[in-house]
Amino acid sequence: MLDYLSILEGKNILIVDDDKRNTFALSSYLGELGITIQTSASGLEALDMLTNSHEIDLVLMDMMMPEMDGFETIERMRSNPLINKLPVISVTAKAMIGDREKCLEAGASEYVSKPVNIKELLEKMAALIQGVK
Repeated sequence: MLDYLSILEGKNILIVDDDKRNTFALSSYLGELGITIQTSASGLEALDMLTNSHEIDLVLMDMMMPEMDGFETIERMRSNPLINKLPVISVTAKAMIGDREKCLEAGASEYVSKPVNIKELLEKMAALIQGVK
């Protein structure tokens, strides 16, 4: 089992979600664990942040956002050589049969459904940061 707390401490995570309640809940909890949090309310803003900052270690991506959803955002990330290797966890309320596969096909590294099981999320974050899948 990975010691996810020591792996994640000091890491920089970008949370992309248009719902401030989700962003607040995740950033509050993760921040208490020593993780540095940045937030973005849209896919376009996230892409701008990612291409201008090389400090992000992992992205938590909401899949249902207006204008540019998480699917398109991840697809654009994967086509950009500056950020195409960055781990992305799809964090979404879409939890029907086939939704996980659709997120992974779009380029997500992992998938977590809402409401988020925080232990599952932390374990997946740590595994991706360590390069273990």
